[in-house]
Amino acid sequence: MRTSALQYLACPQCGGTLVADTGPPSHDGHIMHGTLVSSCGARFPIRDGIPRLVLPRSSQVPDAGSLITAARFAAEWTIFDYRASYYEQQFLDWIAPLVPRDFTDRVVFEGGCGKGRHTALIARYGAKAVVALDLGDAVNVAFAATRHLANVHIAQGDLVQPPVARAFDIGFSIGVLHHLSEPQAGFRSLYDRVRTGGRVAIWVYGYESNEWIVRFVDPIRDSITSRMPERLLYWCSLPPAAALHTALRLYRVPAMADRLPYGTYLEYISRFPFREVHHIVFDQLVTPVAHYLRREEVERWFATPDLDEVTLAWHNCNSWRGSATVCSHADAGARDRREAST
Repeated sequence: MRTSALQYLACPQCGGTLVADTGPPSHDGHIMHGTLVSSCGARFPIRDGIPRLVLPRSSQVPDAGSLITAARFAAEWTIFDYRASYYEQQFLDWIAPLVPRDFTDRVVFEGGCGKGRHTALIARYGAKAVVALDLGDAVNVAFAATRHLANVHIAQGDLVQPPVARAFDIGFSIGVLHHLSEPQAGFRSLYDRVRTGGRVAIWVYGYESNEWIVRFVDPIRDSITSRMPERLLYWCSLPPAAALHTALRLYRVPAMADRLPYGTYLEYISRFPFREVHHIVFDQLVTPVAHYLRREEVERWFATPDLDEVTLAWHNCNSWRGSATVCSHADAGARDRREAST
């Protein structure tokens, strides 16, 4: 981490400022090892260049399910650690109506960075700073991929209780909230770290059109594949990935895709190389937690006095992307007091 990250980080326990107790930085300006000390006395290690701002298990934050999910995804990003040119268009599809210029000179919070593929894009768009958070050891992959970018700060922490200040112009989370035990809590924490007048944007799995996954794939994922060693799952997911990749040839003709099941989404991924199709299949099977969210549920997330100018769009007929402007944090303190009293 660079010392410039301290202006954006905060203690996940008390929300207070953090002070670095470290030796000199490395040749590229990163502090590779040391300790961050909170104003409440809590201490957090800096290890391999990354501040590890995760509360102890005794605090019950994060919950065990989130920790297991994070560990599974960390293994995924280590296995599928490549970068691809089509990632940028995917990202722009997920983040719309935001466009690259919206990130220029902005301070950005990424809730769930995985291997850092979106982090690097935001940095390239000219963001003033990007703080990218992930709960698992995927942060090691993200740090290696973005270490050379002076405007990127990688941190390990829980999105439900993120170790960052309310210091951001944009907060976004792509493909992460639906893997939390309580997706709405993660969404609330995300926009609560955005300044008044800033923007929040998310992309999550939809329930509509994915009923077949919930009915047929989820039981297999829940009882079998999410319990497999990741390397074994890698090999076991190859045959269904090969079958899907072969079937996708039919979807490359738009007129044909319009007549086939799940046409919009499968036509979208039909141009991807086999390794990406394999990754998609693996991703569906690896996690122990996956929520498929109905439109009315996502709408309820945005139905708060804190948010205005809400947009909600049906993406590829199988997922939801949403964005809003943070107009106030008036009810955040009252909400926190209510939760503390229960």
